[in-house]
Amino acid sequence: MTSSHIDIARTYFQAVQTGDMATLGELLDADIVWHQPGANQFSGEHKGQGAVFQMLGSMMEASQGTFAIDKIHSLTGNGDLVAATIHFTGRRDDASMSMDGVDLLRIENGKITEMWLFSADPAAEDAFWG
Repeated sequence: MTSSHIDIARTYFQAVQTGDMATLGELLDADIVWHQPGANQFSGEHKGQGAVFQMLGSMMEASQGTFAIDKIHSLTGNGDLVAATIHFTGRRDDASMSMDGVDLLRIENGKITEMWLFSADPAAEDAFWG
């Protein structure tokens, strides 16, 4: 199952990078639990596809449409988990961020049911998001 889980993760990241909301809707479980790190306006646990889409839309709005995962360094699997080492960026007004991170996806029955995100510099990410 791990190779198919990696394929699902790869498709997820391609959809994020291209803004393919239809594919994201197909991949995220209706009851997904999303663990957003830090101590900023987006931090915490977001439950359900609607809450996750609302958070992501607000992140795009807060970053003036610049928030992006610009690199996926690796995808590795272990059972129903896939770890992705990534690089992400964002800008707004005079603020910017650019850092590595890890996204950990739990995939069950072809859907992403849980997501944990980790940032290389949580303080800088918090400062960016406010």
